[in-house]
Amino acid sequence: MNKTYFTAMMMIALAALASGCTKTADSSKASSDVAPATLKANSDMAQSLKLDDQRDLEDAKRGFLAKPTGKVLAADGTVLHDYDAYQFVEGKAPDTVNPSLWRHAVLNAQIGLFKVTEGVYQLRGFDIANITLIEGKTGWIVVDALTSRESAAAAMAFARKHLGDKPVTALIFTHSHADHFGGALGIITAEEVGRRKVPVLASAGFMEESTGENVMVGTAMARRSMYQFGKNLERSAKGNVDTGLGKNVVYGAVGILEPTRLITQATEELTLDGVRFVFHNVPGAEAPAEMTFAIPDKKLYGGAENLAMTMHNLLPVRGAKVRDALRWAEYMQQALDQLSDAEIYVGQHNWPIWGKARIAEFITMHRDVYKYTHDQTVRLLNAGMTPREIADSIKLPKSLSGYFGTRGYYGGLRHNAKAVYQFYLGNYDGNPANLNPLPPQESAKRYLELIGGADKALAAGQAAYDKGEYRWAAELLNHAVFGQPDHKGAKELLAKTYEQMGYTAEAATWRNSYLTAATELRNGPPTKGISRADVIEMLYQTPVERFLEAMAAGLNGPDAEGKDLSINLVLTDTQESFVLWIENAVLHFKKAPPSGKANATLTLTKPIFVKMIAGTAGVKDTLLSDDLKIGGSKIDLVRFFGLIDKAPGTFAIVTK
Repeated sequence: MNKTYFTAMMMIALAALASGCTKTADSSKASSDVAPATLKANSDMAQSLKLDDQRDLEDAKRGFLAKPTGKVLAADGTVLHDYDAYQFVEGKAPDTVNPSLWRHAVLNAQIGLFKVTEGVYQLRGFDIANITLIEGKTGWIVVDALTSRESAAAAMAFARKHLGDKPVTALIFTHSHADHFGGALGIITAEEVGRRKVPVLASAGFMEESTGENVMVGTAMARRSMYQFGKNLERSAKGNVDTGLGKNVVYGAVGILEPTRLITQATEELTLDGVRFVFHNVPGAEAPAEMTFAIPDKKLYGGAENLAMTMHNLLPVRGAKVRDALRWAEYMQQALDQLSDAEIYVGQHNWPIWGKARIAEFITMHRDVYKYTHDQTVRLLNAGMTPREIADSIKLPKSLSGYFGTRGYYGGLRHNAKAVYQFYLGNYDGNPANLNPLPPQESAKRYLELIGGADKALAAGQAAYDKGEYRWAAELLNHAVFGQPDHKGAKELLAKTYEQMGYTAEAATWRNSYLTAATELRNGPPTKGISRADVIEMLYQTPVERFLEAMAAGLNGPDAEGKDLSINLVLTDTQESFVLWIENAVLHFKKAPPSGKANATLTLTKPIFVKMIAGTAGVKDTLLSDDLKIGGSKIDLVRFFGLIDKAPGTFAIVTK
C-alpha cells in the first residue's frame, strides 16, 4: 500500500466536522401568515406585562459613545457578523414575535462602545458576549474575549479608535465557555503574553473544562447549537431576532490562551496594572469553572455569567451536563453578601445596572428564581409527578414572573424544571412503559397505522392547528413525518405549526429552534456542519488524552467485534507516547512507551495529529512532511483508523 493511499484513508477516518455552513434560508418566502391563535397569545402577553417600562432601555443606552457599522469578515471574505443585520429590531413588536421577547431584543440591539463609569467601558454587540475594559495605569485590563479571533480583534480595534491605542496589560477569563475565551488571540498573542509577561487569569480547572467540553460530544452539540442560536435563519421579524444573551454568535476562528495565573481560593485579592480586584470562585453552576469579581475602588461588581438579564439555562437546548440550581442560588446569596457598597453591576452579557438597591434586587430575583425552580420541582417530583407534568404545572409567583431581568429569554421555566428533575432522578420518569419504548420512527409508523394513515393524521393535525392547539398539532404531525417521511402535506403543516410556536415563544432559544425546524422541514438539514478548522488553535491546547477518549467513543463497535489490533502513537514534539488497542470491541489507550507487539507505529508531531483529527491536514502536513513516519503494517494502521466513525454534524433532527 503506497503512502498516498494510506494518507487519504487516514484523513478520511480521522476527519471530524466538515467546514462551512449552509446558506441562510429565506424564511420570508416559506412562512405562512400569523394564525389567529398566535395573534391572541401575543396580545395577551403584551397586556400581562408593563412593556412600556423604559428603565432597562435607559440602562442599555447609558454611556453610549459610538456604534460600529459594516461587517466582520473571515480571512476568506466570508461574512461572520453584520452590525446592521438587526436594524429592523425597533419600534412596536411585529405579529411574528412575542412582544416580551421583542422588548428584550430591542434592548440587546443597543450595540457599540459604552462608558460604564470612569475608567470602565464595555463593547456590546460585537458577538453574543461582552468585552469589559478596565483602564489600568499603563493599558487595558480586558475581561473576556468573545467567541472568535475576528470579532475580538474588531472590538479591540474599535475601542482603540475611540479610546486610544493602549496595550493590553491583563486578560481575565470569567469562565470556561467558548464565547468568553475563543477570541483570545484577537486580544493578544501568545508571543506578546510571554514577551511582556502579561497576566492571563482564570479560575481553577479552566483549561481542563474549556478544552474538554466540546471534544467528546462536540459534533452533536455543534449541530444542536444551530437550532438554539438560529445560525442559519435570516435576520428578520420572521426569523432570528435575538439569542437572549445577545444578538448573534460569531462563528469564526476559535482559540485560547493558557492562564498564567489561576484563582484557586474561594476569594482572592490581586492587583493588576494598578487596579485592585477581588475574585470569587463560583464553579459548578453556570459553568464548571467560573469566577466573579469586584473592583472595590470603583464600587463595581462583575457577575460573570451567573447573572444576566434573563433566566439562564439549567440544561441548554444545545445540550450539556445538567447544572445545579441549588448551588446557583447559593452563589447568588454569596453575591449579595459580597456586594459591600457596590453601586455598579456589569455582566458579560446584556447591559449594566446602576444603584445599590437595584443591584441587590436584581441578584435577589435571580437567587429566588433558581431556588423556587429547584424547590418546587423537588416538591412535585416527590409527590410522584413526571417531568412533563411538572413542566406543565409549575408557575412562578407574580413577584418573580413580573420582573423582566429574570424572564425566560434564554432559559425557560418549563425546560429548567425538567433539568432539575434530571439532575436528581435522570430522564426516566418511573413509568415502565418508558423503560424500553420503541424508536421514534417505528412508534410513528404504528401510530399512523392505528390512526388510519398519514392523511388522517394530517387532517387531525389541521383541526388542532385551526384551534390554536399547536402542541397537540406538533405531536400528531411529528408522527406523520417520522412515519411517512415523504408526505409533503404533513411536513408543510408541521413547518407552519412550528412557525406559530416560534412566533409566540418568549425564549429566543425556543423561537430559534422552532423556526430552524420549520426551515429544515422544507429544505432539509444542512449539507455541511460547523468546521473543526475554526477551533484548531484551541485544539492545539487540548490534551491528547481528550482526543483519544473521543476516538474511543467513535469506534464502530459492531465492526470492531473480533478485531485484535494495536498501534503506537508517538508525538515527537511533546515527548508523549501512547499505546492504543482494541479489545472486546472497545478502544483502550494508555500513556506508555511504544509496544513491540503493536501492529503499527504512527510517529508525528502534535500539530499534525490535531490537524488530522480536525480534518485540515494537507499534503504538506502528511506526504511531504518529515515529521510523520509510519512503522510496521500500514494496512493494519488503516484498518485500525477505519474502524473509527467520523460524524459530519449534519444529521437530521426533525426529519428522518
